[in-house]
Amino acid sequence: MEKTFYVTTPIYYVNAEPHIGHAYSTLAADTLNRVYQCLGYATRFQTGTDEHGEKVVQAAHKEGIEPKSYVDRISGLFRQTWSDLDIHPDRFIRTTDADHVRVVTHLLNKVYEAGDIYFSEYEGQYCLGCERFYTDRELVEDLCPDHQTKPTLVKEANYFFRMSAYQDWLIDHIKKNSEFIRPERYRNEVLSFLSEPLEDLCISRPKSRLTWGIPLPFDDRFVTYVWFDALINYLTGLDFPQGDLFPRFWPSVQHIIAKDILKPHGIYWPTMLKAAGVEPYQHLNVHGYWNMDQTKISKSLGNVIRPKDLADRFGIEAVRYFFLREMVFGLDAQFSEEAMIQRINADLANNLGNCFSRSLTMIEKYCQGVVPQTGETGPAEENLKQLARQARETVQLEAQRLAFHKALMSLWELVDEVNKYIDSQAPWALAKDPGKNPRLMTVLYHLAETLYRVSLLLFPFMPRTSLQMRQQLGLEENQGAPEWETGKNGCAIPAGTRIRKGPALFPRIETGNPKPDSTPPSRKAAAVSISETLSLEEFQKWDLRIAKVLSAERVPKSKKLVKMEVDLGEKRTLVAGIGEDYNPEELPGKTIVVVANLEPTKLMGVESRAMLLAARDEGGLKLIVPEEKILPGTRVK
Repeated sequence: MEKTFYVTTPIYYVNAEPHIGHAYSTLAADTLNRVYQCLGYATRFQTGTDEHGEKVVQAAHKEGIEPKSYVDRISGLFRQTWSDLDIHPDRFIRTTDADHVRVVTHLLNKVYEAGDIYFSEYEGQYCLGCERFYTDRELVEDLCPDHQTKPTLVKEANYFFRMSAYQDWLIDHIKKNSEFIRPERYRNEVLSFLSEPLEDLCISRPKSRLTWGIPLPFDDRFVTYVWFDALINYLTGLDFPQGDLFPRFWPSVQHIIAKDILKPHGIYWPTMLKAAGVEPYQHLNVHGYWNMDQTKISKSLGNVIRPKDLADRFGIEAVRYFFLREMVFGLDAQFSEEAMIQRINADLANNLGNCFSRSLTMIEKYCQGVVPQTGETGPAEENLKQLARQARETVQLEAQRLAFHKALMSLWELVDEVNKYIDSQAPWALAKDPGKNPRLMTVLYHLAETLYRVSLLLFPFMPRTSLQMRQQLGLEENQGAPEWETGKNGCAIPAGTRIRKGPALFPRIETGNPKPDSTPPSRKAAAVSISETLSLEEFQKWDLRIAKVLSAERVPKSKKLVKMEVDLGEKRTLVAGIGEDYNPEELPGKTIVVVANLEPTKLMGVESRAMLLAARDEGGLKLIVPEEKILPGTRVK
């Protein structure tokens, strides 16, 4: 029997441009869709834009254009934003699409003919920002809880959906299906609301007030209320009611929304479906807000952060990782650029990127760039395999629960174990003893294999990084989802595969104001910047020499400092802050350029008698090396 999965985001209201709140919902849906693809499911993923209603008309008039021209432009911005974040839905739906108008008309007729829509006069507190009526108990100090504005008392005749008739059914359904709305706090919130009598839902607006909407099929003096229109998009995208997609994918549908639209999705939508004779959705997954300085990020509050700006500055993959790792699904999360940079540097550059780079560097150095044949394995290799299996199980389980942060934590714990494996097995030490060559080959093979498994598990969260890792490991992989279940694509990396080491996965981001200058006068020449004026006489005082690195090791208790013994015509010790970009084991044998005429200085208790030259760009720190072989001690002129 075919396994299917259908996931939707809210369709986003086009009265303003996309922000990171929209981006998170869509990224969560995209990630969940990719998870199920890796598990072998036939999947469908839908997002889109909600284009009717009073706020749209107001926004269009403010720009001096017609509503259709306005919604075409803003909808295009949403579509482009998702492409910018490597998000590719199967259907990008618009409520102005002709097929959607037909499905809304069909559903309205069906519910009307069943006697669940009636005409009546109503008076209530109306929030234009939400485009809905509020009961007194829903208001917070007489204000709309979302927009913090006072609603307007509106009295008019409209059509109503007999939602109250389905209150008992909905309560019973939620109680019998504990995961119908998740996390549990939002299930309880809906049940709390349903503990009091449910009012019927006003589903029309008179054309005397609003013409931009789908006309009611049974009374063309009215247009459909924006929420009754918008929610039906989830059916439209499956060619409801007669298309083949509906019976195939609807039984597995999951909605992803933010908590501000819990009531329409938790109460309006299931009762609408019940009245239309359609089975309710499988899960409603509700996430919290992104806050900045403890305030919700939203267009109505004017503190919008554009996803494209973040992607342009930090890269698509880093943005995807930060959102998925930082937010606990269901709870609010705090956004700041500082937190984002910290995640990028600590998790992506220093951890994953460094682990991957040092592993490929050693395969390149000790195996001529070819993945070796493994020899006899020991407890360390069996432990690594078991940890990789556990990581796969945890990633699968937590990702299906939308606990993306836990899935990524588990995956990064595996990366940590790979780093520990490197340190404990010390391939650079094994390489010095020809008798230990079989052991060296075993260690390097298992590094390649485990990192391949990491790349496969990474795909739903960071698809480009996953592909980049597989390509640098020498594997010709397409951009589709790798299979997790069978291991068909991920059982092992074949021995003999030639790696293609490329640029760093994630360069470090240098930020912040420079620290106060504490460089001793005798060392300042080596730290001069391009913007400073330097006389020829001063420059001629520098003694630049070619040096060959004889040995290298980390300075204890320091992440950056590396102690090196170098030959520059004589043996000297120097200490350099390159430990986050270079591993000590890859340095011996390298030819570098150093400043030789510096007074000795101590760094963390180690005396340094020279300073090396290096340059940093977006790819990280790079040593300055001569073009060809040259004798140590040769002066650079």
